[in-house]
Amino acid sequence: MDNLEIVEVDLLEEDTLDAIPNDIDVAYYLVHSMSGSRDYERQEALSANHFRERMNDIGVLQVIYLSGIVNDHELSKHLSSRKNVEEELNKGKYALTTLRAGIIIGSGSASFEIIRDLVEKLPVMIAPKWLLTKCQPIGVSDVVKLLVGVLHLPQVFNRTFDVGGPEVLTYKDMLLRFAAVRGLKRRIYTLPIMSPRLSSYWLYFVTSTSYMLATSLVDSMKVEVVARSAEINDIVGISPVKYEEALRKAFKKIAQNEIVSSWKDSMVSGQMNFRISEFIQVPNYGCFKDIKRMGIADRQSCLNKIWNIGGSTGWYYATWLWSIRGLVDSLFGGVGLRRGRTHLTHIQPGDALDFWRVLYANKQEGRLLLLAEMKLPGEAWLEFKLEDDMLVQTATFRPKGLKGRIYWYLVSPFHYFVFNGMIRQLVK
Repeated sequence: MDNLEIVEVDLLEEDTLDAIPNDIDVAYYLVHSMSGSRDYERQEALSANHFRERMNDIGVLQVIYLSGIVNDHELSKHLSSRKNVEEELNKGKYALTTLRAGIIIGSGSASFEIIRDLVEKLPVMIAPKWLLTKCQPIGVSDVVKLLVGVLHLPQVFNRTFDVGGPEVLTYKDMLLRFAAVRGLKRRIYTLPIMSPRLSSYWLYFVTSTSYMLATSLVDSMKVEVVARSAEINDIVGISPVKYEEALRKAFKKIAQNEIVSSWKDSMVSGQMNFRISEFIQVPNYGCFKDIKRMGIADRQSCLNKIWNIGGSTGWYYATWLWSIRGLVDSLFGGVGLRRGRTHLTHIQPGDALDFWRVLYANKQEGRLLLLAEMKLPGEAWLEFKLEDDMLVQTATFRPKGLKGRIYWYLVSPFHYFVFNGMIRQLVK
């Protein structure tokens, strides 16, 4: 794509915004921070402030901001932050267009993935009373149409619009209709006594969300997010599809493996907020290593297995031990194995892969490098590399203090069992 340029900046670091080109007419602001820090309100306000000043310097004509519906009298911390960001952006010299959405239906949306996890994992749900809160879901394809439709449109300059689908539903309705579309029988019972903290733990252990994100979402799910008007649909000229149709569209994409990215691939969905480049060179000094080498008969078959690893495929050998490790990680507040992987066969740097982060992936070269995001007393890498007719599988652990060294010696017997079995299956 010759007309596409990727620029990386950190909105919390004002100096990095100089990397944004000066020849921009319109900018979209799609930034969200609530899963990255407990102090996300301050971070979101600061990011919006830095972005606004840079857009003023560039002289953009229009900024388009995707926010959340904020019509209730008492807003959650999350929705208050969304509104505050809107106020910060509105101080700019450009024309601001704000689209306020509730629940967005489509793979990649955190709300959609949580609904999917709940319905597909639990035949019977004993759920909190916030499942009776009303909301107005909208399909992600319709949100994209609206975002594109308001581009360079004078009618929407310096205006705010609520966006939603044609139906107002409760979260319970959404779960049950989701089950019907998927051909599943589900029963849901609501309890009036489940506290926000228990609700957050419930979402955290059952779904692929982080605890901080679960806490923010539970806080927001007590607030009704219903659109005041559908005026924007007439201005842009679209008719949003109903909830069931939005679900079918989402699962068509999933079935065809067309999901490009997911909210889980965000760096803040793991334990560390880091730059990939800082970990791409695996250290040697002060590290423990488990290195396995085995000859391969079919290079392409071996590569395909490596590129399919994790997620629903599993880890080829003693997957039950990986599952136990993931459960232990979850109990200690880690990511566990719940994130899975975005695509069944494709991997690219930055992807989340169970409790790993993809640092380097080059299938032609025959090298895949993963960094652990599980709770550890140190840092861990797992590398697969094809050298001629040999697969080299290397697990590297850099311990932090005495705890790290004790941990390595305790798990070494399991490593011997698991890693030997895994490399045998990969070259088989």
